[in-house]
Amino acid sequence: MPQQLLSRKAACNTHGQDSSYFLGWQEYEKNPYDPKTNPTGIIQMGLAENQLSFDLIESWLESHPDATGLRRDGVLVFRELGLFQDYHGLPEFKKALADFMGESRPNTVKFDPHKLVLTAGATSANETLIFCLAEPGEAFLLPTPYYPGFDRDLKWRTGAEIVPVRCSSSNGFRITKAALEKAHRRARKLHLRVKGVLMTNPSNPLGTTMTRVELDTLIDFVVAKDIHLISDEVYSGTNFDSPGFISVMEAIQGRKNVAHRVHLVYSLSKDLGLPGFRVGAIYSNNETVVAAATKMSSFGLVSSQTQYLLSALLSDKEFRRSYIVENRRRIKERHDLLVRGLERTGISCLNSNAGLFCWVDMRHLLKSNTFDGEMELWKTMVYQVGLNISPGSSCHCDEPGWFRVCFANMSAETLELAIQRLDDFVVSCHGHKVICNSGCRMQSCMPKWILTLPSSDRMLER
Repeated sequence: MPQQLLSRKAACNTHGQDSSYFLGWQEYEKNPYDPKTNPTGIIQMGLAENQLSFDLIESWLESHPDATGLRRDGVLVFRELGLFQDYHGLPEFKKALADFMGESRPNTVKFDPHKLVLTAGATSANETLIFCLAEPGEAFLLPTPYYPGFDRDLKWRTGAEIVPVRCSSSNGFRITKAALEKAHRRARKLHLRVKGVLMTNPSNPLGTTMTRVELDTLIDFVVAKDIHLISDEVYSGTNFDSPGFISVMEAIQGRKNVAHRVHLVYSLSKDLGLPGFRVGAIYSNNETVVAAATKMSSFGLVSSQTQYLLSALLSDKEFRRSYIVENRRRIKERHDLLVRGLERTGISCLNSNAGLFCWVDMRHLLKSNTFDGEMELWKTMVYQVGLNISPGSSCHCDEPGWFRVCFANMSAETLELAIQRLDDFVVSCHGHKVICNSGCRMQSCMPKWILTLPSSDRMLER
């Protein structure tokens, strides 16, 4: 269809779908690994899904037929759920979600269900907050490296801008006041009005929780600049090792004139492993933001059937508590399996204590310490080694050679195979050039789009 027949939004190319982060998924989907039908296929290590605790949820569902059968005390509630529901959400579900959020923190914060806004996942929650807090052309500061999807979630439809807060491996990519001030000055030079800072805690892609010093630094900064702070805490329940997770809502306790500018994003996609259910939430002490976000949520509601089922699940205190403990244990076990395997190959990771991935240091495997070198290594990983991992440049990392590697979306056997493939590659690098399965040099068998992919997926800055 000719572009003049479309809106500018439909015709523009700012969605971010051409990032290597998403392109790696496309290549995986063309050639997915299967132990029986496609044992040489690509193993998906670019998807942060939690498949480690499905059996716990399935066991609960089997023993609670009323919830799955849409019944209450044996009586069918299909008609009640099938009729129109307003966008405030089912009260029983909002209470159960608030309780689950509190228990996974663990009970250091009490959440008020009336300050929750339900959304169709964290993607919708983040975008809704940007619509509430910023005008098109205004900016948010984001510490790097950050989740590649934010280029889509925060900018594509809202028209907002992202200014990176450049963090360094020299201090473990921790946020500093100096980095925040530098980013703020850069935004002003670009004539961008800064409306807030958005952070992920625990960090995606680093897999680390923020320290109290970092949180205090951020809170002091947004107060001094008279701007907002959004804390994306979708991985809060994945904290499996010390130090513990500190929610931004805990960090602002006892501080005056702060609560109205701090907002939290949460979902059940990571902690509970249910991205397909599309359940997210905004939590804010700002009544105006809650009211506006509630009205906007009508464009992305959570189905009544989903809310009914999950309210029964999350209202079960015994299940809730045991799930949180066991899920964290399993994540740690799988994390340690990956780290030990990488160590055997001579590859190290950033020390992490949360998340469904590791931030892996492959700088020593680069042919050149450049983003061209990083992209060359990434292409080799996808097409020869058969691993889809996410290059640091797709996460706007300033230092080439870092990769996000996911571990919770596959079996332990598949993870072991992935490690073995990586080990074979590292060994081969010491002897001769690696040849692909068809016998040709890697470049000649790559799709045309891969050969023209930019050397860095970093944001185009004005």
